[in-house]
Amino acid sequence: MTFKDLKLELPILKALEKQGYTQPTPIQEQAIPILLKGHDLLGVAQTGTGKTAAFGIPILNHLLKENNSGQGKRKIKALVVTPTRELAIQIAENFTDYSQFTHLRNTVIFGGVKQSKQVASLQQGVDILVATPGRLLDLMNQGYITFRDLKYVVLDEADQMLDMGFIHDVKKIIAKLPPNRQSLFFSATMPKTIVELSQKMLGDFERVTIKPEQATAEKVKQGVYFVSKNNKPNLLIHLLEQRPQDSVLVFSRTKHGANKIVKTLDKAKIKSTAIHGNKSQAQRQKALGEFKDGSLKVLIATDIAARGIDVDDLALVINYDLPNVSETYVHRIGRTGRASASGIALSFCMGDERPYLKDIEKLIKQQVPRMGEHPYMEGADVVDGSLDKKPQGRNNNRNRPNNKNRNNNRNRNRN
Repeated sequence: MTFKDLKLELPILKALEKQGYTQPTPIQEQAIPILLKGHDLLGVAQTGTGKTAAFGIPILNHLLKENNSGQGKRKIKALVVTPTRELAIQIAENFTDYSQFTHLRNTVIFGGVKQSKQVASLQQGVDILVATPGRLLDLMNQGYITFRDLKYVVLDEADQMLDMGFIHDVKKIIAKLPPNRQSLFFSATMPKTIVELSQKMLGDFERVTIKPEQATAEKVKQGVYFVSKNNKPNLLIHLLEQRPQDSVLVFSRTKHGANKIVKTLDKAKIKSTAIHGNKSQAQRQKALGEFKDGSLKVLIATDIAARGIDVDDLALVINYDLPNVSETYVHRIGRTGRASASGIALSFCMGDERPYLKDIEKLIKQQVPRMGEHPYMEGADVVDGSLDKKPQGRNNNRNRPNNKNRNNNRNRNRN
């Protein structure tokens, strides 16, 4: 199937062709026909499968058919609610790309910046509004936003909305929307709460599911290194020095951990930047911009901040900390191996993280390949939490012919 087979409006086909898109991804192939018929939808697909186009293209197609010339002040006809600022910006950019040969306009609103510019954009009139929940509620309560003409609403990354505690905000927003609308839910995972929420908020809906293991197994080469906590920094430096030209996204479980990794790499003369919730919007946008244009090769991110990172040539994802929620692993490695490209995802696993690895392998229905020898594999053959118990002082290895600690010392000296 091609996009032409979907019988889309010509300006949209022209925009897709300009972007180099000819064939829809599985989620797009299944979801777009349903949405073009006007049905509600629950779409389940992991990051990087083309969810934004799956809902963006049908919405634009509907609006083009309905509207006309765009005369008079524009009214908000479509609303996309998404959990993070980065993802909101990314979605708005995609809408701009897909609608570049039309008269349709979109704008994006999010917190962390002054609202004046966003309010000015709204007052000029927009057809499509992309928003994060907090700022959306604020501007609704201040009377800057009305949904009297709304026909389409999308809740994107619904599972992440729940994880971030936005569920009450989302319910307040939904309560103020007109009942006669087309509702779309997209989520990478389907916990019970999401199913229950969808039943309350959607009408008669159809469900499309793209299983995560299909994407992870086929598109991404995976590997896990068994390494002690103390040697994680050294192993990271070792891997980055082997791939100086590649764009690498490193995941940390915590904000503090992300900052610590940046300091460690800085001492090793490896430039990197961290993005997480404590960074200002300007800092995050600067880091993302540099990472996308290739001037920054190494980006350290927490899971929430990473939503919205969309880099075509992302060669490598490193899980510095294994996630304690298995589905998050699928989110993370979905950042590489996008579209037709293949990517690599490497994970560091210390003793305490072995149960997380077991849960991940159960979810993706495959064993993550064990990586062979590396300079920091002390205790790799020791099971069940005892990785860190093997003595690692210099004296223990001093007389070995292939002295692993020489590598350690080299890195320490460089630090």
